[in-house]
Amino acid sequence: MRRVVTLYRSSVGKKVIMAVTGVVWVGFVVAHMVGNLKAFQGAEKIDHYGEFLREMGAPVFGHGQLLWVLRIGLLVTIVVHVLAATQLTLMSWRARPVSYKVAPHMELSYASRTMRWGGVIIGLFVIYHLMHFTVGNVHPDFEPGGVHHNLVVGFRSWPVALVYIVAMGALAVHLYHGVWSMFQTLGINHPKYNRYRRPLAAVLAAAVFVGFVSVPIGVLAGAIQ
Repeated sequence: MRRVVTLYRSSVGKKVIMAVTGVVWVGFVVAHMVGNLKAFQGAEKIDHYGEFLREMGAPVFGHGQLLWVLRIGLLVTIVVHVLAATQLTLMSWRARPVSYKVAPHMELSYASRTMRWGGVIIGLFVIYHLMHFTVGNVHPDFEPGGVHHNLVVGFRSWPVALVYIVAMGALAVHLYHGVWSMFQTLGINHPKYNRYRRPLAAVLAAAVFVGFVSVPIGVLAGAIQ
């Protein structure tokens, strides 16, 4: 236990925590995107998908219980991810109290800045997203369990759709920088394969962005009704 605590207190340990929690969220984001695309198959398909999520774990778990367990687990991982990122930033500032006159490794500096601000935007968006489509207290006509109805009504407002598109842009940039650095943190680092890390991260980030924004754009365009 002492070794675990010692590892976590180090910058390497915090990067490992961020990488592992990042893997969890990459898996969730991709699965969530694929589920959202069922909206293009019609109301019946995506509503059945929503019902499947709420009935997961039956009969051991009651209606929606396992889904909330998973949601809470995801929120815990994102809190741990943000905490580790914040502590890493503070450690970096303490190690270099006087900023560089000319920032070295401009690409790394840019990635660091976009990861920090992108993380803030994503965090605020997650709160709004839960209030919009899960709790429904900021939705104009929320129906519990009405996934298709809630999507269509929610995204008919172009300002709301624009918020989602901007947030998905921040998520895509965060994924791009996070995924290629995650490989190295977790030891997936070999000269033979390193050249594929950035293209793979770019393809994943682009796919997630296109997949998510296609739904609000589809509603505004009338392709999803």
